[in-house]
Amino acid sequence: MFQGILAGDLERNPPNPSGSEQKWERTKAPKARFIPAQGIALGTNPAKPRAESPTYRIARRQLTSRIIHLPSIAILETHIKEKRMRLYQMADAVRYEMMNTEELRETFLLEGLFQPGEIEFAYVDLDRTVIGSAVPVSEELQLETEPELRAEYFLERRELGVFNVGGPGTVVVDGKSFDLDKLDCLYAGRGSRDVVFSSKDGKNPANFYLLSYPAHAAYPTAMVKFKDLKGLELGSLETCNKRTIYKAIYKDGIKSCQLVMGFTLLATGSNWNTMPPHTHMRRSEVYFYFDVDPAHRVLHLMGPPDATSHLVIADKEVVVSPGWSIHAGVGTKNYGFCWGMGGENQAYDDMDPVTIADLR
Repeated sequence: MFQGILAGDLERNPPNPSGSEQKWERTKAPKARFIPAQGIALGTNPAKPRAESPTYRIARRQLTSRIIHLPSIAILETHIKEKRMRLYQMADAVRYEMMNTEELRETFLLEGLFQPGEIEFAYVDLDRTVIGSAVPVSEELQLETEPELRAEYFLERRELGVFNVGGPGTVVVDGKSFDLDKLDCLYAGRGSRDVVFSSKDGKNPANFYLLSYPAHAAYPTAMVKFKDLKGLELGSLETCNKRTIYKAIYKDGIKSCQLVMGFTLLATGSNWNTMPPHTHMRRSEVYFYFDVDPAHRVLHLMGPPDATSHLVIADKEVVVSPGWSIHAGVGTKNYGFCWGMGGENQAYDDMDPVTIADLR
């Protein structure tokens, strides 16, 4: 589960009688460096960590730092190229009810995307979803395959949705160039070999959100500009949920194998999204929140309708929603979010509604 668990290459300082944490020191492998193992929990089941273990509690607290201080374990990256694909295993509705706040965040929330000059990825076992970001600054970024995909190239058996929430940028797919401004959306179909991301201005880089699902059929690469999308207005100011929905990749728009993708913008003075809520067991859904004011947050509601929990979300963070879970939210200020789905069908309105009065 972990890459590079140290055995003889590291040795601890002498034990501390007080029982406090010990610092690991490198004695061999001078080219190696410590990295955090984000998205992977200690123990045999990452979706339900061993919270009762003191070693686990210390490890989970320390894994966010670049230098790891642990009493009995250390993680070392032994390759020149840093591992970029995080692995997430989703909990089911039974394990969900036993999770505390930290465990919910570790399992359903993706943090730390959109690093300047990097492509970041997470592999979610639910519907084999790949979620990522690309932030090209001074140099182009090439979409490369990952060992977890067991593919010659990234889109050998996959399709990809690209949504820009930053400055003007360009995506080149097999030699064809597409200029994406903010809120423009691109679809790259199965079999696309070369995908390259770049920004027009490194001081105002593009922020490309990436969402990929397996594809059994190939559809042509296509782009839709924000100005060409027809919005669907829902809600009202009275109920604090006035919003406009924009569908980009769906059966009546850009054609795809199974990916459905679009975004919602909330009006000033409105805070609620997807309320009244719904579920759809036939598809999982991914919510990517953007344009969240740095001083503000979104409270994302999740879980079965009769046993809800919430996650506090900051800007450019992602929530994975299984089919048994509602997905709704309320912000302390208006915001936007990109929704994406993969699964049994592409019917946008195929959902099981939940009345507000039935929520618990």
